[in-house]
Amino acid sequence: MSKIITNLIEAHIFRETERGLQFLLLRRSETEIYPGLWQMVSGKIDEGEKAYEAALREIKEETNLVPKKFWTAPNINSFYYPEGDYISMLPVFAALVDKNSEVKISKEHTDYKWVEPEEAKRLLAWQGQRNSVEIISDYYANEINFLNFVEIKLTLF
Repeated sequence: MSKIITNLIEAHIFRETERGLQFLLLRRSETEIYPGLWQMVSGKIDEGEKAYEAALREIKEETNLVPKKFWTAPNINSFYYPEGDYISMLPVFAALVDKNSEVKISKEHTDYKWVEPEEAKRLLAWQGQRNSVEIISDYYANEINFLNFVEIKLTLF
C-alpha cells in the first residue's frame, strides 16, 4: 500500500504590475531532479519546521525575496512518485512581493522570469501547479473571494 507524505511545499510568488499579475518562474539547474523544468518555489519541510516557515525559508533561499503579504492558498497539490511508491501532498502558498524586488536565484536554478498567468500555466509541468496559478489569479482578481485565503501575518518573524 502506498504511503502519503507531507514533507514538501509549493510557493507561488507574484507581483502586481500595470498590466496585471505576474508570477515568478524559476528554471531548474541541470544538476537537480527534473533539469531545465520551469517551476515555482518548492522545497522540503525541515524537521521541527511548520509548512509556512519552510515556504518562507525556501522563498528567501531560492530567490532572496521577502513577501509583502503571504497566504496559504485554498489548494493542496499532490502527485504520485512511483520509485518511492508514495503520494505527496503539498500545501500551496501565495506570496505577494513588491513589483521592483530584485530576484537573486540560488544554484538550484539557472534562470528566472516574470510571466503573466496564462504563460505560467503553459510553462508549468504539472496540472496541480497550473491549478494553483489559476486559483491564485482568480481569487486575487476578485478581492471578495481572496478573503477565503488565510493570510499568514509576517510580523510573527
